[in-house]
Amino acid sequence: MKPAPSKPIRILGIDPGLRITGFGVIEKAGNTLAYLASGCIRTDTRASLPSRLGTIHAGLRELVAQYQPDQAVVEIIFVNVNPQSTLLLGQARGAAITALVAGGIEVAEYTALQVKQAVVGNGHADKIQVQHMVRRLLSLPGDPSPDAADALACAIAHAHGGQGLGALATRGLRVRHGRLS
Repeated sequence: MKPAPSKPIRILGIDPGLRITGFGVIEKAGNTLAYLASGCIRTDTRASLPSRLGTIHAGLRELVAQYQPDQAVVEIIFVNVNPQSTLLLGQARGAAITALVAGGIEVAEYTALQVKQAVVGNGHADKIQVQHMVRRLLSLPGDPSPDAADALACAIAHAHGGQGLGALATRGLRVRHGRLS
C-alpha cells in the first residue's frame, strides 16, 4: 500500500531591495516544484524612506494574503562598499521580514552564495546563470526578471535543502567587498 501523499508546501522567496523587491512563489509536492507566481514590488524613488518601506511591507502583506505561503525565504545581505546603501537595503529587508512575520509565516534566511550554490551549483554564478537555471527548474516559457529570478532561486534553494541548507560549508570563508570569499 502506498503512503498517503504529503501536503504540498508553498514557499515565498524574497529578494529584498529598496527600489525593487523581487518575489517568487513555488509549491513543493514531494520532489516536484511548481511555479505559482513571481514579480516585483517597486517603490517610488521620489518618495520618503518611510513611505517606500511601507510600500514593501504592504505589498508583501498582500502577497501573503493572496498566496498563503507556508514558509518564506529572505536573502541575507552583506556589507556593500557603500555603507549608506547597506543601511538602506537592511531597512528594506527588515520591512520585508516584519511583513512576513506579521502574517504568521516562518522565515528562513540564506546568503546569496548559499542560494546560488544550491540552484546553479556555483556560489559565484552571475544573474544570467541564475535566471536560466530558475527557468529550467520551473519549466518556465522564458527567463524571469533578475529580481524575480533571485527570489524564485531563494524559494527553490529552500525547497531543495530546507533547514539543512544553512549547513552549507561557509566555515573558513570571510566577507570581502560584501561577498563571502
